[in-house]
Amino acid sequence: MVGNDSACCPGKCNPPGQAPHHVYRDAALAVPLASSTIRDQLRARLTEIPGGIFEMGARKSNFPADLDSPRAKVKISPFLMSPHAVSNADFAAFALDTGYVSVAKREGWSFVFHLFLDVPEDWPVSPPGLPWWRKVDGAYWGAPRGPGSSWKSIPDHPAVHITWSDALAYCTWAGLRLAREAEWERAARGGLARMKFPWGNTMTPGGQHRMNTWQGAFPNENTGANGHVGTAPVTAFAPNGFGLFNMTGNVWEWVGDYFAAIPTPSATPAKDPSGPQSGEWRVQRGGSHLCHDSYCDRYHVHSRSSNDPDSSTGNCGFRVAGDL
Repeated sequence: MVGNDSACCPGKCNPPGQAPHHVYRDAALAVPLASSTIRDQLRARLTEIPGGIFEMGARKSNFPADLDSPRAKVKISPFLMSPHAVSNADFAAFALDTGYVSVAKREGWSFVFHLFLDVPEDWPVSPPGLPWWRKVDGAYWGAPRGPGSSWKSIPDHPAVHITWSDALAYCTWAGLRLAREAEWERAARGGLARMKFPWGNTMTPGGQHRMNTWQGAFPNENTGANGHVGTAPVTAFAPNGFGLFNMTGNVWEWVGDYFAAIPTPSATPAKDPSGPQSGEWRVQRGGSHLCHDSYCDRYHVHSRSSNDPDSSTGNCGFRVAGDL
């Protein structure tokens, strides 16, 4: 089954030969814990996000299936969050320390955007109706554009081709966790209320680009007007009011929740909601470098998507969070 935003992140749908989700989840939970020194170092990199009440969601959704409206007041306890997505160098250190093999690496393929392939015709298989995504053998986080590419040329870019299970494995090792969806939106807003972006309501204030999204005519021309074609470094652009980078654009980020409607408006704000206890899809947040208003303007602080937890694409990563 393909997620609600299949144009951005097509689902893998457990094709023949792919293990069921619980196999990957169980493997992620079995990853050994990092040394106390490494865990302390990783935790020290996190930023404290103040607790409080904020309005989650949009006044009116552009995509009703996203279930991101109406706004509802939510009360969040203070927590910790990484100022940026997990980078290639970060994930490589984890893989080296544990020997962990990602889902895409085990399965032998992942989805790569067609313009990032030297000869797209060499990879003719696409998800139904999504010709810009190509099934590329050998694509995974360590070879993000398939055979011949390497994370080593972009160590400060976000790790991509990451499934929800891969993110869980990293968190298990680090002694951290994925943010709850409400925490993620609280952090993304950076202390601002009822704004579309981490910095305000204007996408390019003063003509300046503040995030990494598609520039040009999707899906065949990206002008790179914002300085990037493909992913950008995890600390590109200015941080928001909480000191967090790229909370919109660049890569979709997995969070901990199963997909369901955001909390409904209530006289008493929902406290630290964490979504349903079971489900089929997991939530992704923030949009990516492939988002464009011609087909997918899910690059706002309230934007959300969902996907099969074992789906991996070249525009999906994650960041970590922790308890105080």
